[in-house]
Amino acid sequence: MVKPLEVKVGMKLEPFTYRVEQSKIKEFAVAIGDERPEYMSGECVPPTFPTVIDFWGTGGTGLGILLGLNIAKVLHGEHEYQYLGKIKLGDTITVYGEVDDVYIKANMKFIVVKKELFNQNNELVLISRSTIIERQ
Repeated sequence: MVKPLEVKVGMKLEPFTYRVEQSKIKEFAVAIGDERPEYMSGECVPPTFPTVIDFWGTGGTGLGILLGLNIAKVLHGEHEYQYLGKIKLGDTITVYGEVDDVYIKANMKFIVVKKELFNQNNELVLISRSTIIERQ
């Protein structure tokens, strides 16, 4: 018998695009307290900048509703990035996501969401995995 949570595995998320702009790189650098000149100018992108891209497209609430979660009980568990290329100023990033895994541990639901980020040249530049936890 398949449990309701298990049917979410393999569920595709709506793809979205994001344009990497200098102002957003700068805002992120200021927010994390790392105002290196190369971040402020957009010459380089901070390693965790893909979080901005992630929240732009799905936001915590939208994804939670899609997965049928009680947002008041949701925690952001883990987030990992596998870099396969560089994200640069001016790139148009297209994100494809899916539910990679679901499980229950210590009476909490864990949902792992995998996202693949492609640049405008259709090059896979990053794979992101985030774990969403719903407390019971």
